[in-house]
Amino acid sequence: METINLGSAPRYYSQVLGSHANCLSYPDGERTWAQLESRANQIARLLEEHGVGQNSFVTVALPNGTLFHETCFAIWKLGATPHVVSYRLPSGELNAILQLLQPALLVGCGLEGVEGCQVLEIGSVQWDYSDAPLQPKVAKHWKAMSSGGSTGRPKIIVDAKSSELDISQSLFDLPSKSCVLNPGPLYHNVPFIFSHSALARGSRVVGMGKFDAETVLKLIQEHGVSWVMMVPTMMHRIWRLPEDIRNKYDLSSINIVGHVASPMPVWLKEKWVEWLGPGRVYELYGGTEGTGGTWMSGHEWLEHKGSVGKLINGSRARILDENGNDCVPGVIGEVYLMPQDGPGSSYHYVGAEPRIVDGGWDSLGDMGWMDEDGYLYLADRRTDLIISGGANIYPAEVEASLAEHAGVDTAVVIGLPDEDMGQVVHAIVQRDAEWKDGLDEVVLAAFLEPRLVRYKTPRTYEFVDFSLRDDAGKVRRSALRAERVGAS
Repeated sequence: METINLGSAPRYYSQVLGSHANCLSYPDGERTWAQLESRANQIARLLEEHGVGQNSFVTVALPNGTLFHETCFAIWKLGATPHVVSYRLPSGELNAILQLLQPALLVGCGLEGVEGCQVLEIGSVQWDYSDAPLQPKVAKHWKAMSSGGSTGRPKIIVDAKSSELDISQSLFDLPSKSCVLNPGPLYHNVPFIFSHSALARGSRVVGMGKFDAETVLKLIQEHGVSWVMMVPTMMHRIWRLPEDIRNKYDLSSINIVGHVASPMPVWLKEKWVEWLGPGRVYELYGGTEGTGGTWMSGHEWLEHKGSVGKLINGSRARILDENGNDCVPGVIGEVYLMPQDGPGSSYHYVGAEPRIVDGGWDSLGDMGWMDEDGYLYLADRRTDLIISGGANIYPAEVEASLAEHAGVDTAVVIGLPDEDMGQVVHAIVQRDAEWKDGLDEVVLAAFLEPRLVRYKTPRTYEFVDFSLRDDAGKVRRSALRAERVGAS
């Protein structure tokens, strides 16, 4: 085992790789290891001045860029935990999360309407703090991520691992002292994990402020990128590029193109395997909770098309029916996972309770089945969850916001198939009797704007006159979705 304290990584690699070696490349600039160390030390002293100490939570609401990484390494230097949220969150959603976690500090730029939390507008800071080396402390939890939650209320997923990471074993073939491309938003779990894990292994991270299909190919060629993780929507948009554009870039440096977060259409996977070769296209399945995961090469996938692979790193899976009995191979049930080190060893929630059965088997709500060889297949990522462009959207959260409008009697939110995004959010609304003529999609879109981040807001609306609940008062989302998919 070879561990590295995340807070000490910039200084360590400045000495090992050279102070002038580049570690970050973003549209807003570049950083050498020495510059990352200097800036992180300055920010750490700034955060300490604002009351951040060992094992404090610090909420980070920043866009992709060098400042995001500098802030996180500063947090780790103090032995604190970065809690990452979208910098685009409306104040209502952000305040609900802050009230739940009670962080020591919120760090961001241009934040408005924040309540009950100390705020540091880091973009306006004067950089007159010392950049002298600090002795990094160890944080009990190296990261905490936010989720809307299946109940419509926010929850925080706190990672059980400390800020001392084991870099002796490659995480999903993540390279050491190489170059990694991150095309996704750093406030999402996978981009956050792999970008910072790559830096912890001495690799340079090339980041994008916003995804663009051709720019991905351009950056791979320009920087000699060897590893990149995407969501299927990104890969679909790259594949839609004109063939002459797609093939004009040199992608020979790439060893791994991984995909994660939402189901990959078989036809699209076939195209990528044919284009790059089965040894360079990989699939990852797992949740932010870290209870278990798979990692499968294109070679394996060709023999088990549609599978997401076998469980790795000592994690295990069971498929249980509605009565809690184990399903035989080929029969669909709910997927339960167990991490290598046993129940409760990978995470804990703030604001929610895990779905635990039979001594610690943990469900993320996914439905699927196993084949005779132990390969996992997903029937549907979750019963109600909408996955749009790789982002998880919980219908209950959107419905709760819609229900705040006086003209909404009942709202049901479902995901409808979309070639580009995988799914798009569709709201079915039953109006209040007094709002028959005064409620439309324009009114509701304006109402939701300050309440929900943009990717969660409905793309389309449908207004109905019938009750959306049955006699038991329950909504049957699956039936409503099936009717609309079948009619399309």
